[in-house]
Amino acid sequence: MSTGELLSIEPQELQFPFELRKQISCSLNLSNKTDNYVAFKVKTTNPKKYCVRPNTGVVLPRSTCNVIVIMQAQKEAPPDMQCKDKFLLQSVVASPGATAKDITSEMFNKESEHHVEECKLRVIYVAAPRPPSPVREGSEEGLSPRASVSDNGSLNAAESVSRTRLEQHKHQDNSDDAKSLMFKLTEEKNSAIQQNKRLQQELDLLRREAKRGNGGIPFMYVILVALVGLVGIILGYILKTT
Repeated sequence: MSTGELLSIEPQELQFPFELRKQISCSLNLSNKTDNYVAFKVKTTNPKKYCVRPNTGVVLPRSTCNVIVIMQAQKEAPPDMQCKDKFLLQSVVASPGATAKDITSEMFNKESEHHVEECKLRVIYVAAPRPPSPVREGSEEGLSPRASVSDNGSLNAAESVSRTRLEQHKHQDNSDDAKSLMFKLTEEKNSAIQQNKRLQQELDLLRREAKRGNGGIPFMYVILVALVGLVGIILGYILKTT
């Protein structure tokens, strides 16, 4: 914090989290510690690169004012991320009840009788904050970041989660296919059992008719015996499969 007789300025360095092709801003907090109206003006060595809002104003007695400094989007990064730009904040006692409309350039002229305070601020580029990890620790997948993230980037957490979900879908599909097959075999088994019962009933009926007639074995009786045997073989195969 820079502390003068009129204003306290915080911070004393303008720190911008530098990113290419992105507009970045930071703020200054001006505190008036006197009982006077204090006018201020902000200048920079590179006015085309920065926008200051407001660049002039009046801080009321025992109050504060916030100034926003906006750096325009940059197409290239400076060498070694070093910036030579500087700002100058001037302050002077203004007339009681003064507003921003009452501020003139003559008020900050050092050759006049006004006492002008000056504070130089330098610009510093800092590393931009990294985006958050796509996987939180203790997530629903039950995965540990240690097992899914490597320093050389061979496998990251997002890829591990995607692979796990794909395997789960495959298992789910296989399970659905197995359930469908079991349902189909069960229906075929029940159908074969019902068919076998009907053939047994018809076979019993033919036997009783043959006994009453005391004749030879009817041709239909032979066919039904063969069908019962065939159904029995099929039923045995289905029961063994399920």
